[in-house]
Order: sequence, then C-alpha cells, then structure tokens
Amino acid sequence: MTSIADGLVKIQTTPESNISTPSWFGEVVVISRHLHTHGVLSKINEQVRFARKRFGRYEVIDFLAVLFGYAISGERTLEEFYQRLQPFAIPFMALFGRDRLPSRSALSRFLAALTEAPVEALRTLFLDDLLGRPLTPDKQTGSLLDRAGTSWIVFDIDGTREAARQRALPQTDEFPPPFRRLDDVCAPGYRGRKRGEVVRTRTTLAQAHSYQWLGSFGHRGNGHYREELRRGISAIRRYLTASQLEASRTLLHIFGQYGTGAVLTDVAGFASVTRGKEYSVLDHPLVQERLHFPADQVQQRTAKPGGAQPLRLSTDPGGTRWRAVPCHRGNASLGQTEESGWRHACRRRVRTLLHHPPAAGIHRLRCGRTVFASRSRSRLR
Repeated sequence: MTSIADGLVKIQTTPESNISTPSWFGEVVVISRHLHTHGVLSKINEQVRFARKRFGRYEVIDFLAVLFGYAISGERTLEEFYQRLQPFAIPFMALFGRDRLPSRSALSRFLAALTEAPVEALRTLFLDDLLGRPLTPDKQTGSLLDRAGTSWIVFDIDGTREAARQRALPQTDEFPPPFRRLDDVCAPGYRGRKRGEVVRTRTTLAQAHSYQWLGSFGHRGNGHYREELRRGISAIRRYLTASQLEASRTLLHIFGQYGTGAVLTDVAGFASVTRGKEYSVLDHPLVQERLHFPADQVQQRTAKPGGAQPLRLSTDPGGTRWRAVPCHRGNASLGQTEESGWRHACRRRVRTLLHHPPAAGIHRLRCGRTVFASRSRSRLR
C-alpha cells in the first residue's frame, strides 16, 4: 500500500476534549496590542475615572476590555460571548493587562450605574487619539469631486431610532408595580414604522471617505437630536482644524431624523445634503430670498427613463446651490406623478414630484450651504 503522507508530518490524537479558540480571538490580540503600543490603554487608566460603592477589584478598563471583545466578536448576545470567552478568560484579560474577567452581573451593574462624565471622558479621549494620529504622514483624508472639479470632504451624520417591544404585564393589587430594565435606556416616543412600545434615538458621526468614527450620541425616547447635531458639528470642526481643511469645502450628508427646517441654523457655514420631510421649509427666509434671484445658467439634460426630472435652482451671488431630487430614484412605477407646473412670484416656472397621498411625500433635498428647498404645503391644493 502506497502512502502519500509526508514523513515529517506527525498526527497525534487524544480522547480528551479540547475547546478550540474562538475565531475572533486573533483580532482581539491585534487590536489590544495596537492600543497598548500607542498608549491608549494607559490613558484610559489615567484619565477615565468612575467611583461607586461595591466596585470591588474591578477598574473601568476591566469592563472596557469586555466591551471591546464583545464588539469585535460579532456574537449575537452577551450571553453567547461569555460562553465562548469563559475557557479563555485569563489570557483574554491578560491582553489588556488585567487578571480577572468581570461577571455578567458585575458588567450589568457597572453599565446601570455609569454616569455621563466618564462616558464623555472616553469620547474625548478617543477623538483626541484619532486626531493625533492621522492615517497617512501627509494627512490624506480622501475627497469627493463634483462636476466642476471642486474637492469636497464628506461627513455622514445619521440620526436613527430603534424600537423595543415589551410584553404586557398584569397590573393588579396582587402584584407589585412592574419594573422594566429598559426604562433606563428607552422611553415612549415616535416609532415610525418600527414595531415596539418604547424607543431610543442615536446620532452617529463618521468621515465618509476613511470611515473614521468621530462620535456617537444616544438618548431615551425622542432624544435631543438638535443638541446631538450641534455636538457632532463641534467634533467636525475639531477634525477640520487638526487636518488643516476648510469648512467651505466640507459637505455634511445629514439623514435620518434631521429632515426639518429646525436644523438649518445648526449647520450654518457648511454645505449639506439632507432628506426633507415637511413643506414648511420653503417658508424659511433664506429660501424665500434665494427664490427671488434670477437664473444664472441653463442646462440641457436628457430625460430619465421614468420621466422624473430633478428641480434645479441656480446659484445665488453668495454661492448657495439648491437641488430637489425625487425619492425612489425617480421611478414612476412607485406611485410618483408629476404635477402641473406652477409659477413663482418672479414668474419662473417650477416643477417638483409628489407622492400619493401628498402628506406622505418625502423629497430628497440638496443645498449647497445651509438651506433645503421643497414646496409649500399651500401649493398642494
């Protein structure tokens, strides 16, 4: 019998069961060594302070190590992550310079008692580390070129909400008042099309070209979306200053719950692209002022397959450019119909696209600086 096995290879078997290392453990090793090399772990130990009763032997870095590993692992639940990590708890914590893995109950108590001060300290520390170590020596950040060849740096600001479902509990004199663990992080609010009883809002901020994460802010219920937007703008200004970039060549891609006219003043000084959800934006003084300027150019464009053409308003002397783009990529099969043109006070004909019913119509609006244009509700009649 001929064997093709290499004589240098020795295969040994044993009846004893040996648990395999999780597939994500190697990535945790790489990231933990990276954080240790650049001094991030030592800065967390020195700058992030959180004192509470019954803290035991644990420090903030112990719980952050668990959260780092959980985020990297991609496990569906924290319980499954602990089950995979438990046989390798000692070497896992040794990667972060610690010797004891916090239990799930200790982690839960830590997160429940965590205040805003250490969270803000962590957010500031991570942003300082990002700005202090550019991706390339010459601080290349990537850019987006428009039709005129102008370079823009794009930031994504996304305001989202998640709904949580809760079971109905009996409320009688025989039972104590119900207690729900989600009450600390969720509250009743606008759910949209999401199924659930309570919601939580979150705003994320990222650089669109390099995927650098600049911030994340969350609140219970409907949250404080304008406050979160202003904090995101502050982080963007710090990024532009550290990278020596101009605010006049910065484009904010704002989507989610920011499609109202209330945020116009918050993004002043930046070009922006957003999705509007109300027609009252046209009544804004900046929009009305722009509509009274004459057109500065005429462009001939080929018709789109669905017959949907964008509403393009020319550039005013201040450099502001406007554009309204129909939703669903202008597909006429999605219930969009083009209404008859109406004339503005300056006798210029303007067209837009509406959905049925008009109250549910959402227009994608694009503005070159601070204002997003759509139609006034009175024009729909």
